[in-house]
Amino acid sequence: MSETERIAKRLSRAGVASRREAERMIEAGRVGVNGKIIDSPALNVGPADKITVDGAPLRDAERPRLWLYHKPSGLVTSARDEKGRETVFDKLPEDMPRVMSVGRLDLTSEGLLLLTNDGELKRKLELPATGWLRKYRVRVKGTPVDADLAPLRKGIVIEGERFQAMEASLDRQQGANAWLTVGIREGKNREIRRAMAEIGLEVNRLIRVSYGPFRLGELKAGAVEEIKPRVLRDQLGLEAAVEGHAVAKEKPKRPLRKKPGPPRSDGPERAPGRPAKPSRPQNSAPRRPR
Repeated sequence: MSETERIAKRLSRAGVASRREAERMIEAGRVGVNGKIIDSPALNVGPADKITVDGAPLRDAERPRLWLYHKPSGLVTSARDEKGRETVFDKLPEDMPRVMSVGRLDLTSEGLLLLTNDGELKRKLELPATGWLRKYRVRVKGTPVDADLAPLRKGIVIEGERFQAMEASLDRQQGANAWLTVGIREGKNREIRRAMAEIGLEVNRLIRVSYGPFRLGELKAGAVEEIKPRVLRDQLGLEAAVEGHAVAKEKPKRPLRKKPGPPRSDGPERAPGRPAKPSRPQNSAPRRPR
């Protein structure tokens, strides 16, 4: 980093917290700059400034990293829970660095949750302007027909709050329940559950299967898988994502084949495809005429 940046952004890039949470930490007097505790995020810092969080030096920012996590039902998507319930972070592998979730999944929701060590990447992926489609498999109680889903495709208003148009399709009926596929781009709090309730359907299972280009696939519940740096670069344009990784060696070039030269001029040219006449041994005598 060669230029100055806001202190909250610096903390976010170092993986301490999201930018908003970092601002709250600053206001709580937990952050110091050059030996002095600060209480306002309205401060720019440069590479030479010494920053501490809770008295400990701020570690250098690592390259942005992203993981896929298959969240099981029953875990809270929060660093701490006031009710003492288990969180997704309690169940992550011990060798995982400190990470933050990209968005949230409800306590009883399951499926794909993105995790990152970089607050700026988290913010970028959560912004509505990113416009990534998030797809869910939704099980509802009842026997809906396709026409029942029409209001979702147009966009509905619930208690004065406008919900953008969703993608919604009826997949199959399974006993007393029906399976739907739903796609959203906003990600408001309990958006799908509230929208389904508005059209008279009760959600009893909700599984996120994709978030933009990233898919749950065959990842088992509770498993974590890191996205390769090259994929981050291709999907997000993060050049820093490949720093520190070996560059693939160039394949050895094959030697050029020499083009066939012009036909020799010391003999008569023959038609293509016709075999050449066998040459006469040099020491053989010419035939005598009969």
